[in-house]
Amino acid sequence: MNILIKNAYIITMNEKEEIFENADLAIENDRIKYVNDVPSDFKADKIIDGSKKAVLPGLINAHTHMAMSLFRNYADDLPLHEWLTQKIWPIEDKLTGEDVYYGTMLSIVESIKSGVTCFSDMYFFMDDTAKAALESGIRARLAWGMIGSRADDDSRFDITKRFYSDWQGKGDGRITIMAGPHAPYTCSPEYLKRVADFVKEMSLSVHIHLSESKREVEENYEKYGKSPIKHVYDIGIFDVPVTAAHCVHLSDEDIDILKEKNVSVVYNPGSNLKLGNGFAPVVKLLEKGVNVALGTDGSSSNNNVNMFEEINLAAILNKGVTGNPTVVPAIEALKMATINGAKALCMDKDLGSIEVDKKADIIIVDMNKPHFYPIHDVVSSMAYTAQGSDVETVIINGNIVMENYEIKTVDVEKLYYNVERCINRLIG
Repeated sequence: MNILIKNAYIITMNEKEEIFENADLAIENDRIKYVNDVPSDFKADKIIDGSKKAVLPGLINAHTHMAMSLFRNYADDLPLHEWLTQKIWPIEDKLTGEDVYYGTMLSIVESIKSGVTCFSDMYFFMDDTAKAALESGIRARLAWGMIGSRADDDSRFDITKRFYSDWQGKGDGRITIMAGPHAPYTCSPEYLKRVADFVKEMSLSVHIHLSESKREVEENYEKYGKSPIKHVYDIGIFDVPVTAAHCVHLSDEDIDILKEKNVSVVYNPGSNLKLGNGFAPVVKLLEKGVNVALGTDGSSSNNNVNMFEEINLAAILNKGVTGNPTVVPAIEALKMATINGAKALCMDKDLGSIEVDKKADIIIVDMNKPHFYPIHDVVSSMAYTAQGSDVETVIINGNIVMENYEIKTVDVEKLYYNVERCINRLIG
């Protein structure tokens, strides 16, 4: 389908950081055909009025656990270790594939409604996550979580191979696969060494949790005499593209390693704050040239997947932490949620900015609301003013999946019923 969006603010997020006002954008099938200058003879099957609206590249949630929406508001106000070991892991042991499917679909609906067009997830029962992504029309970068103490434990390696074979490129390329070693505290050094060899053999990139809490870092020093960053560096995990979630507690040496190995850090400000894990050294990372993307983490520790909240936190929190109001300006926070997220997922050739020939993953934000007026600076409006609920229309891979705030691909009422049914079984 050919789509024409007319008379909008277009925030391109391209290298020049171009912004067009009262501009048009044309989509042909699944690609962006024209930006700003659209020929008069372009034949559109659908025309969207962009007046008083902002058009942005779809937001990218670079680290989340979508099915954990089932645990939203279930175990709050606890330290990370207690939260995981006493609350989350015991209930996760009860999960079925059906639970993961409906929990994921719930987060997908929430994500689309708040402007997310792509998410990166590491969990289990990932076939059901992939099924939900396929049916809903969203884009997904998926990893089956790998946990192990013995290098000769083949189970998760076999699962990842099979998962890749079954799902890589499905949904017209919307679904792609990574490897997901959970963290150094759940994977032995021998197991991680096998992961490092495995991902090189399979040509896979890696999604891993690193240095999320002080306790994790301290225990890693006690066991191995080095930080989690140095630990996985020495093992060889960083020899392939890596998306490293959290990276809250970092030394200068750690940051140098991340830069040297071109590791992308996924900043999760909402989750890190809620779990009391501290403040990631975002300004230092940016100054070193490390790519910093944004994620929500799971809804059990956030408690939503609203990327506009994370954009706002990224922009304002670092000003307070450093005492410098100029750090992480609005445009930098938007980059984290768009082009930087695409880079973190090795998808920036196709995603993350509005440019000719890139994939048509586009969101339209309605600015004809009191909290947007007056519109002095449209980029600042997106970082400091916009709410997830301001997203009016979402286009993914050239397909309209939400129009005038209405999801087109999911029976939302039926979904709510099934989520309640799952929770009644899990928690009672």
